[in-house]
Amino acid sequence: VLEVYVDYHGLTSRLSFLLSLTEGSICIKANAQSCGECIQVAESCGWCADEKFLTVGESKSARCDDLESLKKRNCAVTKIENPRGSISINENKPVTNRKKDSADKLNPGQITQIQPQKLTLTLRTGEPQTFDLKFKRAEDYPIDLYYLMDLSFSMKDDLENVKNLGTDLMAEMQKITSDFKIGFGSFVEKTVMPYISTTPARLINPCTGNQNCTSPFSYKNVLKLTDKGDEFNRLVSQQQISGNLDSPEGGFDAIMQVAVCGEHIGWRDVTRLLVFSTDAGFHFAGDGKLGGIVLPNDGKCHLENNMYTMSHYYDYPSIAHLVQKLSDNNIQTIFAVTEEFQPVYQELKNLIPKSAVGTLSSNSSNVIKLIIDAYNSLSSEVILENTKLPEGVSITYKSICKNGVEATGENGRKCSNISIGDEVSFKISIDSQKCPSHSKNETIKIRPLGFTEEVEIVLNFICDCQCAKEGEPESEKCHEGNGTFECGACKCNEGRIGRLCECSKDEVRTEDLDANCRKDNGTDICSNNGDCVCGTCECKKRENPAEIYSGKYCECDNFNCDRSNNKLCGGHGRCECRKCICDANYTGSACDCSLDTSTCLAKNGQICNGRGTCECGICKCTDAKFQGPTCEICPTCPGVCVEHKDCVQCRAFGAGEKKDTCQRDCDYFKMFKVKDRDGLPQPTDQSFPLTHCKQRDENDCWFYYTYAIRNQTKEVFVVEQLECPAGPDIIPIVAGVVAGIVLIGLALLLIWKLLMIIHDRREFAKFEKEKMNAKWDTGENPIYKSAVTTVVNPKYEGK
Repeated sequence: VLEVYVDYHGLTSRLSFLLSLTEGSICIKANAQSCGECIQVAESCGWCADEKFLTVGESKSARCDDLESLKKRNCAVTKIENPRGSISINENKPVTNRKKDSADKLNPGQITQIQPQKLTLTLRTGEPQTFDLKFKRAEDYPIDLYYLMDLSFSMKDDLENVKNLGTDLMAEMQKITSDFKIGFGSFVEKTVMPYISTTPARLINPCTGNQNCTSPFSYKNVLKLTDKGDEFNRLVSQQQISGNLDSPEGGFDAIMQVAVCGEHIGWRDVTRLLVFSTDAGFHFAGDGKLGGIVLPNDGKCHLENNMYTMSHYYDYPSIAHLVQKLSDNNIQTIFAVTEEFQPVYQELKNLIPKSAVGTLSSNSSNVIKLIIDAYNSLSSEVILENTKLPEGVSITYKSICKNGVEATGENGRKCSNISIGDEVSFKISIDSQKCPSHSKNETIKIRPLGFTEEVEIVLNFICDCQCAKEGEPESEKCHEGNGTFECGACKCNEGRIGRLCECSKDEVRTEDLDANCRKDNGTDICSNNGDCVCGTCECKKRENPAEIYSGKYCECDNFNCDRSNNKLCGGHGRCECRKCICDANYTGSACDCSLDTSTCLAKNGQICNGRGTCECGICKCTDAKFQGPTCEICPTCPGVCVEHKDCVQCRAFGAGEKKDTCQRDCDYFKMFKVKDRDGLPQPTDQSFPLTHCKQRDENDCWFYYTYAIRNQTKEVFVVEQLECPAGPDIIPIVAGVVAGIVLIGLALLLIWKLLMIIHDRREFAKFEKEKMNAKWDTGENPIYKSAVTTVVNPKYEGK
């Protein structure tokens, strides 16, 4: 629905507004009712404060649009409210550059490792502000190291090696810093069952046999941080081993007290290291129930005379609670544990930022090397962390480390392999998605883990326009003073709505007003796609800002049109009031019918090969025997050459099956004769499809021709002479046959003769062999055979 207005300016403004609406302006769709609401929609949105900007029928929200659209709609540049964010640096001391052996000795508070130190950011919704942060590890930076040791009985031999730790470690740390302090504390376990034996004798000496052990205790601060290594040795030498019943120890209680009892420990605002030495596991939150302790650890200091007095009252701290306190107090932890418990403490290290794990030898002889290696590992990495962000505020980091290596995301918070004196930088971007509900300014802090220095950032939020300060409360321009006239429009009081605050929210649903919101006196108000406000439909907003309801009764939309290939209007048109408005060369209810015929052109240049029609860019073949995208495929057709053979033969040579009906059936092409095959047209010389044919007639003679269609005219070029085969030469054929018969006969005779010779020779050889094997007796007839039976006459026996 497009309304036409009398004045040209109003018509132009209205058309521009509708155009921006169809293009999906996020500013228009936000339906902002004031300048403050508008500038919080997006950083590209501006508000026209010109009182005469709107035309008849335009809603107040039309003042909120992107800057270019406002200019096109003839809003003066001076009347466009578009406040921008800014950054101001309040404190920017350069990072400290000095050498360890330099004459000037600086206090920790005089050393700067991070720059700048304080900024003020003015944030507008959707407009991030980015600043650079520089970090440089200062040489000769002071270090505080507190050695917390497990004094259960299994650590007896370790205590002997730690007694000289103070002076030895002091000498090694002098190579790193000239300002080093060391302290010592010990722990065993909670002094309740079942962790220790509570019998009177065991409370005095928990060890068995002849071992002399001290009474069990939870945590004891033996030595406050000091720069005297010999004092460390003296006090540690006086310590005695104690004992407990179970394997895990109460080290978490001790770590918590070391973290929160800064005055007792003597922590300075320098690098803080806590060395936790043990050969056993640990108890954590919940384990205290075994001893009847159910109160959660309160995270407060409870040292009296340097002894932890509330171990029997508060449960062990949780790992998360411990992480928080260590982080709040900038303490870096080094777990010096035996190899057996390495996996356990490696998992703990992954949960505690800026911590390290070292393998302690069975008697702690390598503790100094372990501490030095762990310190170098911790100090070579800088990780930035920030305090809790206000609601709607986000922060992103980009690191620029050594050798220009860049990283983003979570890796953008840190740089590794940093040596003393190395300088790295970070690009930090802070963005706000909405104004805070309770305060217009907030403060956040960014600091490197394990360091006391931090950057303070004050956030100011732009939540309203500058022109709002000049507003007129209860202005007569706003229907009897029901609103404040500011930035060229009425900002309605609570409970009032409308362009001039002319309606009450309690009245918008009366029958008289609703009647104006029903199309054709129907029952649906605003087509169920909007609300009736002061007798006018205000259409609903959808989650997808590109989808909008429109029309006087919100009866139109731009997302319920026909689809093709799962695309609205086939991707070839736009949806207006539930109907597709197709682009050029497209038609159909879903703009899925292309009017372009180029996809229907066959190889011969004809539409659908002259055998079909082109519908929506697809050929519909009229002859059922033709197939394919351009009706060129015919599985049952004889082919072009065979199809035209009879007509070419009758017209060129007066022969063939159609010689009697040639004039009637074969006048559909023009024929040209050429002398030989070289005179036939070649495909490379033509700009139209051409087919070469070679066919044979009933006399076995070949004839050659070409068939082509040029400018819708069929042309045939024929070679005027037939190529007939020559007759056979009889004499050579007969001579060849006779010679073949003779040769075959001679070959058969020779083979027969050869076989006979071979047979005779074999027989003769056999005879010769038998002759040689014969043995002749010259005294007897060779053919004589003796009698088989001899009969004797008994009458003549013996005579």
